[in-house]
Amino acid sequence: MSELVTGEAVALELRPAKLPSRALAVMLDLLVTLAAYFVVAVALLVSTSGLDVAAQAALSIAVSVLVLVGGPIAVETLSHGRSLGKLACGLRVVRDDGGPIRFRHALVRGSVGLVEILMTLGVVACTASLVSARGRRLGDVFAGTLVVRERVPAARTGFVPPPPPWLSGRFSELDLSAVPDGLWLAIRQYLTRMRQLDPQVGWTMAERLAADLAACTGTSAPYGVPPAAYLAAVVQERQVREARKASGVRGRGEGVRGGGVAYGPAPTSRPSPVESAEVGAWAAPGADVSGLSGAPVRPRTSAQAPVAPQAGPPSDAPITGFVPPA
Repeated sequence: MSELVTGEAVALELRPAKLPSRALAVMLDLLVTLAAYFVVAVALLVSTSGLDVAAQAALSIAVSVLVLVGGPIAVETLSHGRSLGKLACGLRVVRDDGGPIRFRHALVRGSVGLVEILMTLGVVACTASLVSARGRRLGDVFAGTLVVRERVPAARTGFVPPPPPWLSGRFSELDLSAVPDGLWLAIRQYLTRMRQLDPQVGWTMAERLAADLAACTGTSAPYGVPPAAYLAAVVQERQVREARKASGVRGRGEGVRGGGVAYGPAPTSRPSPVESAEVGAWAAPGADVSGLSGAPVRPRTSAQAPVAPQAGPPSDAPITGFVPPA
């Protein structure tokens, strides 16, 4: 399976579509487009019967370009890459980084597709798709897009690890209304593949996503909580709110804007031995967590020399039981 990898070394679970499924989707789109063109042409012929030949020819050319080129561009832009044919075949057009396409991407794909699909009867598009490792035609290469399979078996989708139990409910008053869908997608993709990343790269990516999430919510992350655990806890809170919304129950944290206290009460006791053992699942590999007593410590490997103790958190800071990176 060919996967997409972002600039932050996060592998996305998007599988490029093969030529047969793409060809079937294009044929369905062409049938719908030609049917719409026939209806518009008949209506135009009836409504312009009183005009001269030159005016009728000009209107016919304008309508042809508008329906055959502008129609697919408008559909892909408004549906974010899901035309009728692609929707029927379970396909979608996305950017190279996995994000949704915009008008400029659809415009380039539609303009180039007029030549490589309509004028050459699909010969150029099929040849380019066979030569490309990801099955991209020329329109995809110029637009920086890719057609991927949107329907994947549920058993092969990534599993988002749950946060530590003592972090659950800490973000019930956090405002998540300003977080864009693209950031949620990036966070979920990171959480499902963070075990496959290089430890240092994964930690840097988690810090960046946590900073972006904090900028959208208007409240910084709690002190001492590893960024991956923070992201997992916020994702769980979003899922809880979505479940409440589906059932018609409103939570106390919904609609609260950032700027005030956005976290629930801190735990009144230290993590249990079972919860402390879960630190190894979030800390960097090789971290020394044998002496964990509930206070944050720095991970240290056998190859590293002891470092001087750094200034700790304020006395009233919540005890997290997590190990920051080295």
